[in-house]
Amino acid sequence: MKSLIFRKSDESKLEISSHALLRMLAFVQDDRHKPEAGGILIGRYIRNSQDIVIDEITVPMAGDRWQRFYFWRSRQSHQQILDQSWLESGGTSTYVGEWHTHPENIPIPSDTDIKNWQARLKKDIFSGDTLFFIIIGIKFLRVWEGNKKTFIFELLNESTSNDSS
Repeated sequence: MKSLIFRKSDESKLEISSHALLRMLAFVQDDRHKPEAGGILIGRYIRNSQDIVIDEITVPMAGDRWQRFYFWRSRQSHQQILDQSWLESGGTSTYVGEWHTHPENIPIPSDTDIKNWQARLKKDIFSGDTLFFIIIGIKFLRVWEGNKKTFIFELLNESTSNDSS
């Protein structure tokens, strides 16, 4: 599987590595018994550009609560994975956002999602002005870029090989 590349609001790129993508897609809710899943996005800023690569994610773990239409991420266990990644990378791997699944073909953020995303932008400590929020639907994956200054969430378009610069 190839990585996915999205065009950010500033025209730079957000790449989701094939490794991170495969890990998220393992939780697609394509069966009526599968609960929502989620975690955090761990990525790195590419030197001398505004490009970001998501290399790793966290997945549901002890302390999380997940049901068919609900996922709540415990802070401590996911933070430990992020801290470990930060140390092992020499401080280049960092928190860049969150992901979760929805049991619908084309995912649309709920009011709960928007409120949670706004809280993440307001309370979390992160580099830059934006965080990324991925929802994995049954047939489509969609990415929103949230800005901590405006609290506006922009749906990002997947970049094709013809529009790369």
